[in-house]
Amino acid sequence: MSFDPLVILTERFAQAIASAFPQAAGADPMVSASRNPKFGEFQCNAAMTLAKTLGQPPREVAKALVSAAKIADIAEPLSEASIAGPGFINITLRPDALVGLLKSITTEDFGIERVGAGKTVVVDLCGVNLAKEMHVGHLRSCIIGDTLARVLARVGYAVIRQNHVGDWGLPIAMVTAKLMDAAAAGRDIAELSLDDLETLYRSAKVEADADTRGLAAVRRFGLGPKAAAELEEQVAGAEESLTRAKRVLLDLQSHEPTAMRFWQRIVDVTMDACIKTCARLNVIVTREHSAGESSYAEELAPLVADLLSRGVAEASEGALVVRVDGIDEPCIIRKTDGAFLYATTDIAAIRRRVQKLGADRVIYCVDQRQGLHFRQVFAAAVKAGYATRPGAQGPSELQHAGFGMVLGDDGRPFKTRSGDNVKLSDLVDEAVERARRVVQETSPELSPAARDRVAEAVGVAAIKYADLSSDRVKDYVFNFDRMLAFQGNTGPYLLYALVRVRQILHKASKAGISPGAISIAASEEKTLALHMLRYPGVLLSVAQSLEPHRLCTYLYELCASFSAFYDKCHVLNAETDALKASRLALCALTERVLADALTTLGIKLIDQM
Repeated sequence: MSFDPLVILTERFAQAIASAFPQAAGADPMVSASRNPKFGEFQCNAAMTLAKTLGQPPREVAKALVSAAKIADIAEPLSEASIAGPGFINITLRPDALVGLLKSITTEDFGIERVGAGKTVVVDLCGVNLAKEMHVGHLRSCIIGDTLARVLARVGYAVIRQNHVGDWGLPIAMVTAKLMDAAAAGRDIAELSLDDLETLYRSAKVEADADTRGLAAVRRFGLGPKAAAELEEQVAGAEESLTRAKRVLLDLQSHEPTAMRFWQRIVDVTMDACIKTCARLNVIVTREHSAGESSYAEELAPLVADLLSRGVAEASEGALVVRVDGIDEPCIIRKTDGAFLYATTDIAAIRRRVQKLGADRVIYCVDQRQGLHFRQVFAAAVKAGYATRPGAQGPSELQHAGFGMVLGDDGRPFKTRSGDNVKLSDLVDEAVERARRVVQETSPELSPAARDRVAEAVGVAAIKYADLSSDRVKDYVFNFDRMLAFQGNTGPYLLYALVRVRQILHKASKAGISPGAISIAASEEKTLALHMLRYPGVLLSVAQSLEPHRLCTYLYELCASFSAFYDKCHVLNAETDALKASRLALCALTERVLADALTTLGIKLIDQM
């Protein structure tokens, strides 16, 4: 059930159209907020469009709708006087009905419909790689994935988070081999840091990169024996490093204890850093949520054999592919050299997530440039029957919640001045330090400890909200000055609004004033009440669309509505005790909605700023 008057009125006028004009059933009722409050809160503008379809005068159509509309429980009685101009129907809500609707969302769960009750959703987020620092490229997958998981839990789904870790294959074997060599030379792997691992990773990549083109050019153009000897030595060394890495890969695939011990150390160091960074971003990712590619390694050969035996896969130019309707390019699941691909692992992951974890819905928070890959993988999994739970009538819902890139002020992918990826931990450090300077300037009375807490919350909120408030599929420009502003549509502004409301409630409590029965009279009270009534519906829309910016827009507008209310309607200095109690109750409900929505976005709450 919706508590939003706009939704209720839309449904009622849709019924009125079907009753008065059966031949036009299903037409858009065209109910919207009124532009001029003196004519009521809402307006139905369907008469003009229906008139053209029905061949009748618009006002006659409007009269029929006025007679058929059953809205007396929430609005003032309609009459011919409610019709303006050519056929606009003005609607004024009953204050007592508005109060009654507000009571419906004062419950602990705000009356949010639990559309996901009894269903399981798996959210794929984060996606780190071993031996590499998390960088700005992981930002959106972590933040958007975490928020969607929170929203889906909020509407009743059992949520399972999955951090698909890149922890297998030749590159990982290369760094494992490099670490084994370092340990043999006396390196203490117990003191290993992620920076150390990343250095080893880069070194291993360079050492295994044979400059065969350079050697060929030297020979072709006769550049002399010295140059040839140097390049021959480089190529031989690279080939030796690659051969060594391949031997370690075979050891890992057979779970040879020594290789596995070094590999596990790489896993531990990487995941500890990942979880620490996620925790600082208030993103819920734990070891329990992490499933590496290594966990699928033993499943890939049997999976491919199953697909081939059932005719789902077929040979094509030496490779094995799955052809699906509507996509020209087949999904390659095994290369000509017998190697498996990311697609093979992703199909195995869908099978596990649906058939073992019981997912009714699987959502992938991955860069939208991977769109074709996921269309192929989803279609292949459905064709294979892997996307259908045992006993289910049809496949589970597979969704790619793709997102755009994070850009710098120059409109290019956000990187350091040297061209490297920006480390996520450095990004948070910079945001928090900038926030600390702002907080120190605006609130010098805070203790150092309180200032640190506020700066951490504000800095992280700035980063997260700037990301979430952008349309998910679009690129956005990362700009510290803009996202840390305390005015406008920013995370710090929303936190400031929350602190402002909490301070009002604190002052009231100290003065012995308690929230009481709500009464709605002033237009600003109506606007604030109407906005809060939209909250359950907004959460449902985000759960369906997977677009967190809708919740951000709602929150910003709620804060603007509260600001207008507070400026025009005295709370603690209201004319009567009853009015004080009523307006304080509106403040208390605003605080609850703000706190709940910010928590759902993954933004930590604060009491002072």
